[in-house]
Amino acid sequence: MMNQTNHLLIFSGRPNRGLSEAIAAYLGKSLGGLDIKTFSDGEIWVKFTENIRGADVFIIQPTYPPAENLMELLIAIDAAKRSSARKVTAVIPYFGYARQDRKDQPRVAITAKLVANLLTTAGADRIITMDLHAPQIQGFFDIPFDHLYSSVVLVDYFRKKDIPNLTVVSPDIGGIKMARSYAKRLSADLVMIDKRRPAPNVVEVMNIVGSVDGKNVLIVDDLIDTAGTFVNAVIALKAAGAQEIYGACTHPILSGKAIERINESALTTLVVTDTVALRQASPKIEVITVSKIFAEAIDRTFQNKSISSLFDIDKDKT
Repeated sequence: MMNQTNHLLIFSGRPNRGLSEAIAAYLGKSLGGLDIKTFSDGEIWVKFTENIRGADVFIIQPTYPPAENLMELLIAIDAAKRSSARKVTAVIPYFGYARQDRKDQPRVAITAKLVANLLTTAGADRIITMDLHAPQIQGFFDIPFDHLYSSVVLVDYFRKKDIPNLTVVSPDIGGIKMARSYAKRLSADLVMIDKRRPAPNVVEVMNIVGSVDGKNVLIVDDLIDTAGTFVNAVIALKAAGAQEIYGACTHPILSGKAIERINESALTTLVVTDTVALRQASPKIEVITVSKIFAEAIDRTFQNKSISSLFDIDKDKT
């Protein structure tokens, strides 16, 4: 009896179809047929409109709010498993709920772990994502997990820009490892901002650890939500004598009045990736694509090849 050759099929949910199309195009493919409807009561319905039996199925879907984005992915995974897909990989450009990764106060949920359980229970065989807010979330999964890094393209962008007298800034202590990696690759100095958060989404910048006087600076972070942290950092850096101020961010959530805050700030340019589709354009925001990184990861996963060369992470622990 002849064995059917495994075949690669790529599908996309609704939140960021532009990125999905770019990933498929890089691989010389078209997105597979996936019919998604929302009923009048808000219920989501998903159907694969082509045969996926025995296929390696990759479903591309970020899980940022609203919660329907996560629910849509879970239903698509379940539909793929029930349609006899050989293997289902959830490609999650932005892994939502990653900020709820621990019990930092009494009587709260560890929602990142809950999401990991839901994805596994739905039937995902593998997860591919980029720049987790909390890298330890990889340990919440008992299935293979590939963690990609946007610094592959962001560092290259700023290296080509060749900004003189550059200092890399971490907006908080949690981002110091990422900032150190950027500083090393860009041959720049490193500065950290010490801040306190009196309430959720409320940030007070307290102190700049290091000197930025007369320097051009680059603030690096994995995500920007309300832009409170980011804009307060810009204000503090300007007050400390910084010249041109740039930003680099993987996930531009930019909720609420974030874009307005950025537009009104002293920022020169914020460079973001397309893991999240911008809700509106801004003259101060430039988008670069990470479609090639995800496409390479998908292809190498399908071919059972190593994707470690895509992991542009600083190995220096000092």
